[in-house]
Amino acid sequence: MDIDALTLARLQFAFTISFHLIFPAISIGLASSLAVLEGLWYFTGRVVFLHLFDYWKKIFAVAFGMGVVSGIVMSYQFGTNWSVFSDKAGPVIGPLMGYEVLTAFFLEAGFLGVMLFGLSRVGPRLHFLATLMVALGTFISAFWILSVNSWMQTPAGYAINEVGQFVPADWVAVIFNPSFPYRLVHMLLAAYLSTAFIVGGTGALHLLRDATLPASRIMFSMAMWMAAIVAPLQIVAGDLHGLNTLEHQPAKVAAMEGHFETHAGAPLILFGWPDMEQERTRYAVEVPKLGSLILTHDWNGTVRGLKEWPREDRPNATIVFWSFRVMVGAGLAMLAIGVWSLALRARRRLYDQVWLLRTSVALSPIGIVAVIAGWITTEVGRQPYAVYGLLRTAESASPIDAAAVGASLAAFAIVYFAVFGAGAFYMLRLMGTEPRA
Repeated sequence: MDIDALTLARLQFAFTISFHLIFPAISIGLASSLAVLEGLWYFTGRVVFLHLFDYWKKIFAVAFGMGVVSGIVMSYQFGTNWSVFSDKAGPVIGPLMGYEVLTAFFLEAGFLGVMLFGLSRVGPRLHFLATLMVALGTFISAFWILSVNSWMQTPAGYAINEVGQFVPADWVAVIFNPSFPYRLVHMLLAAYLSTAFIVGGTGALHLLRDATLPASRIMFSMAMWMAAIVAPLQIVAGDLHGLNTLEHQPAKVAAMEGHFETHAGAPLILFGWPDMEQERTRYAVEVPKLGSLILTHDWNGTVRGLKEWPREDRPNATIVFWSFRVMVGAGLAMLAIGVWSLALRARRRLYDQVWLLRTSVALSPIGIVAVIAGWITTEVGRQPYAVYGLLRTAESASPIDAAAVGASLAAFAIVYFAVFGAGAFYMLRLMGTEPRA
């Protein structure tokens, strides 16, 4: 296959970030879950919460370690494959990523050992503080990384110096750029939902084996509460994020919706196949005017189509259209599980409804699927820009030979599947262990 260096560099970044995303999402959710479990043990004295804390802290440690390792690889690619981007955007994104290390990673690393091994040495009060600091560290890490990526989506607060670099003119505007608050909330809720379904699926698995285990019942109950509460919030946050995207990145929304023509009273295309060459969505299944209602909150609102932009400025609608639907479909499935659990909880049948338990086991990775699909929507929808509207991806790559990028991509694939496959297998083994005292 004759693939150019730019395409290979993009594939490598997509491959590594897809692996990397899994572990920070789990770490963010599990860190908060561990803080809640230890807090419940600290304030109630019920030892079952401590047993659950010990059960999940091992899994958290593995996920955290794999997230750190895969994150280091991500940063190296900026120098090897994207040196022009690093040169031009480095004065803005470099300090932000440095702040992430100084504030978040140091905080997490400083208290992680205490959280994992220090309960008998420092006592319950300081140990609980350490767990809270680790949870806070994961939030701060998400804060800075989402700020960096959001600036690339909706750049603000910058100036361009005499050599063509983006330099900060207003750090507050850089950090709190127009899409950042929406994307931060959306990502945090996604991490909590992803973790809830992993925890819920694990609890359901053990309830299918033995419905009397108190730890499994608590695990499953807490996860279902999270699904019932957070899934509706995520839908609201997603709608607000979509409206923000429509304002600042309308071409991305046109690709997400599969619209090539500008419509007043645009339909909602449920399914279809956006054809970039023919500039139309084939086999479209539509609901009249619902697209305008969702996007503009007006039955007759105008939604711009991709033909409003030159071909070279359009994202790949085929990929964005379907990744967006995978994300939305996963979100609706999680909402349905949450509502189902509420109905069964009201009838006092939460722990003995076999079909809910089996469905929870089957859908335990659905939050991770939604996170990856959402990230594909975000990143592919930003194309053809690395910094939206300002710096094209094709102008951001290093002057490197395709064979070198292809070799490193092949090496990454082999190592990632071996190392992270083994790590994921070990995490699954830990989850398969019965949560007894």
